Amino acid sequence: MSAAPRGHAASGLLDPDEPPAFEVVNAQGAGSAVLVCDHASNRIPRRLGTLGLAPEQLADHIGWDPGAAEVAHRLSAHLDAPLVLSGYSRLVIDCNRPLANTASIAEQSAGVPVPGNLGLTADARAARVETLFRPYHDAIDRLLDARSHRPSLLLSIHSFTPALDGEQRPWPVGVSHWRDRRFAALMSTALGHRVDGVVGDNQPYPIEEAIDYTVPVHGEGRGLHAVMIEIRNDGLRTRAQIDAWAERLATAYREIEAEAIKLGSFPANI
Repeated sequence: MSAAPRGHAASGLLDPDEPPAFEVVNAQGAGSAVLVCDHASNRIPRRLGTLGLAPEQLADHIGWDPGAAEVAHRLSAHLDAPLVLSGYSRLVIDCNRPLANTASIAEQSAGVPVPGNLGLTADARAARVETLFRPYHDAIDRLLDARSHRPSLLLSIHSFTPALDGEQRPWPVGVSHWRDRRFAALMSTALGHRVDGVVGDNQPYPIEEAIDYTVPVHGEGRGLHAVMIEIRNDGLRTRAQIDAWAERLATAYREIEAEAIKLGSFPANI
């Protein structure tokens, strides 16, 4: 597996000794899958303190997708797939939200106020965009550009909380798609043979252009088939569970890989 290029800290928000905005794992991976993890970390830049939140709040699902990065790392190894991971919490700036969306820098998340996101100046918002959001997505662009001569299928790896706003979410895993559902349908069927329970079809979240960024922009926006994989996070609490999910996803992907590649590409920005 190749060394992991890392995004350099920009001077406006990150100190030189802080971790970078993104990490690329196995950039030269020979597999057809390309993995991304938008909510891989709950880290907050030192200069922003804790955004006014308690440690247990930052450790909860509002701060990141617990277990998603670990699954993505293991899946990358199983599939010899390149992987790009965000380096900072979705509460600083959400790498899967269009910048025009109010949830890009959320003033509250799942009913929890985020004091450090209130009353931000235009310069403060721009620092988060230029230091964290753009470098992460530029890294994905560079990776996909370098693979433009060969088939690529994009999988965005997430996790979700078992209950939200008083509603139980029964799916052990969900597969979400934007306009073209063919790749998602293949993955859903393959996963359905390997899980107890129903695979969520565009559940717990559908992909919408006004709400989601990664799949619309780096997937169908480039003419690539793409899905968002959402794993319920109560199934990601132990290493054994994480390993099992990575193996499950890898086996399902291998089963449908050839058929998914035959789908070909389609005109960008359909």
